[in-house]
Amino acid sequence: MDDDSFGTPVPPPMIDAGGLPVPGMGKLSEKDDRTFGMLAHLLGLFTGFVGPLVIWLIKKDESPFVDDQGKEALNFQICMTIGIVVSYFAMALFIGCLTLPALLIANLVLTIMATVKANEGVTYRYPVNIRLIK
Repeated sequence: MDDDSFGTPVPPPMIDAGGLPVPGMGKLSEKDDRTFGMLAHLLGLFTGFVGPLVIWLIKKDESPFVDDQGKEALNFQICMTIGIVVSYFAMALFIGCLTLPALLIANLVLTIMATVKANEGVTYRYPVNIRLIK
């Protein structure tokens, strides 16, 4: 911690210059921040939006980084779930035969990219995401 001009300790900022959360600035250590941020993204591959929702609800008050990445992963998995359901019904028109595999591949690739970035302690933004949870 730095001292202000009166010698009073000033806590470090919880966001970087770009306005994004910095790991290790909440109640969790930086390693725990990165681990839970990574899990929020990774669990989305196996559980849809349920895994990110659980991580976000449990750890959102303990870390701004996990709060941010949990919301990002949750929003993305909700969008993917909606897209997959729509594509499933669009299979009756044969359009879903093209969109469903594309969505599944995009989900896999983008989620792996987000998992790696969160594990590095970098906030990740999905390129296509409807931010329903703010």
